[in-house]
Amino acid sequence: MEQLIEFAINHWELVLAFIAIAAFLLYDLTTVDKGSLEPLDAVKIINHQDALVIDVRPAMDFMRGHIIHAMNFPLNSLQKQLSALEKHKERPIIMNCDSGARSAQACNQLRQHGFTQVYNLRGGILAWENANLPITRKVR
Repeated sequence: MEQLIEFAINHWELVLAFIAIAAFLLYDLTTVDKGSLEPLDAVKIINHQDALVIDVRPAMDFMRGHIIHAMNFPLNSLQKQLSALEKHKERPIIMNCDSGARSAQACNQLRQHGFTQVYNLRGGILAWENANLPITRKVR
């Protein structure tokens, strides 16, 4: 125990960094899945609550395959298109991308603008396809 205290005193910067990293990790583990849905749960909300599905991938990725009836609002232009989404503010909205990371950012943007029923598709379109759920493709 004395050696641990001596180490902590001599290397206080490392101990402080460890505590900070542990705190961030704990915060991330407790907040990462808030508002996320598994693909089958998303299907239930789409079918029973008339959820709007928004795909935030670039248009070319969207055309290669997307959830049926999904709208494409690429993440880099989502802020500019918020007015088009205002009429859907009271509907559940499910955001998706390739893996769920970019759509999580999009969820946060919508929540900051007063959208209350915003969900992230956990695992994105990849999880959707792995669950053997249907996608549609647009051909130019």
